Amino acid sequence: MTIATHKGIEILVVDDDPDTREFIAFVLREAGANVTEVASAIAALSALCHKQPNILISDIGMPDMDGYALMRQVRSRSVPQEAQIQAIALTAYAGERNQQAALAAGFQAHLAKPVDPAQLIATVAQFAS
Repeated sequence: MTIATHKGIEILVVDDDPDTREFIAFVLREAGANVTEVASAIAALSALCHKQPNILISDIGMPDMDGYALMRQVRSRSVPQEAQIQAIALTAYAGERNQQAALAAGFQAHLAKPVDPAQLIATVAQFAS
């Protein structure tokens, strides 16, 4: 499965774990996406000032600022494109309560780690269409 039919789709991947971040970026690039990778929520907020991705994929459990706080900040920004960005929470916190917290923070989807590449691509393709 690819997202190549959505040529030019821009995705921002936020994860403090380099192996996970690189794996997610690799899977998405192989599927045809343009990917920007950052290691923290602070770096993600900075990246959003320079580039407007179609989709943001963020880990939840990160130091300094977690994914929930990142999403709340993105949703509260005055730039309409940022406030409306599609967002996917990607986390080892996979319980029902965690899923509800992700949705309440402003994510549209919640995927559990370890990442299933096919599920990741399918979710991204759903939001890209």
